[in-house]
Amino acid sequence: MPFAVRPHFDWRLCSRTLPLGARTLIMGILNTTPDSFSDGGQFLDPRAALDHALQMLDEGADILDLGGETTRPNATPITPAEEQARVLPVLRAILAARPDALLSIDTYHAETARLAIASGAEIVNDVSGLLWDEQMAATCASLDCGTILMHTRGRPHQWRTLPALAPDEVTPLVLRELRTRAEAALTSGIARDTIVLDPGFGFGKAFDENYPLLAHLDTLHSLNFPLLIGLSRKGFITHTAKPFAEAGNKSGAPGLASETWVPTLAANTAAILAGAHILRVHDVGPTCAAAAIADRILAAAGPQAPA
Repeated sequence: MPFAVRPHFDWRLCSRTLPLGARTLIMGILNTTPDSFSDGGQFLDPRAALDHALQMLDEGADILDLGGETTRPNATPITPAEEQARVLPVLRAILAARPDALLSIDTYHAETARLAIASGAEIVNDVSGLLWDEQMAATCASLDCGTILMHTRGRPHQWRTLPALAPDEVTPLVLRELRTRAEAALTSGIARDTIVLDPGFGFGKAFDENYPLLAHLDTLHSLNFPLLIGLSRKGFITHTAKPFAEAGNKSGAPGLASETWVPTLAANTAAILAGAHILRVHDVGPTCAAAAIADRILAAAGPQAPA
């Protein structure tokens, strides 16, 4: 059974460099929002957010990704000031408790990115790929921080009305537009060794449109950047698993598929075997266990390739 050869990279951040490729890194999601699609409201309270952050670190998270604004379909945008009020106190509290923790700020606002990096974050994770704030590219270039560029098709309020994509259109579209975003970042002065790319599962791709992208994920290695994959609890995965959850409920026993981390693990394992470097997830402990097994399979399949 063929598996992708996962390239090795050295991802340069503000104060450290992370080797990517030898094993899968796990990025834990921390949404300090009232309305995120999966965990909205659970960690809006700063104390609850801090407790959850420390739990994810104890479970094996390599990175924590803090977000203060939801990007679910039809989400209502908030001001950068409101976003900052949600995330910055939590970010500072985490670093006070765990000074060596590696933190990422999930934002498309340049001012939030600047303040988060000044407060100790090392990565800016921009779901818009630098498109939604004209100052973001110059900000990331000046900060010289880790920069994650996601592919997003349209804005959240447009996703449900976007024209459908044929199965053979999805991966070429993402490949072409991610290349354009990476080239724009380089032109703006963002260093190549600080960039990671994310194909943006669920971001403007409706349900089954995501499966061709996952099936051909290995083709994105042609861009010659590390890959971050965010599949956690996505609707296309839970929709596929729903009949099995319902079958379990009818029999009087809980269906494993009703636990969103179970189908997510299947998709994430496929992503690792296609060469993903980083997984962005809600459920850190189970993902670390699955990633350890998938990494052993990749290692047994053959030598890894240097970038």
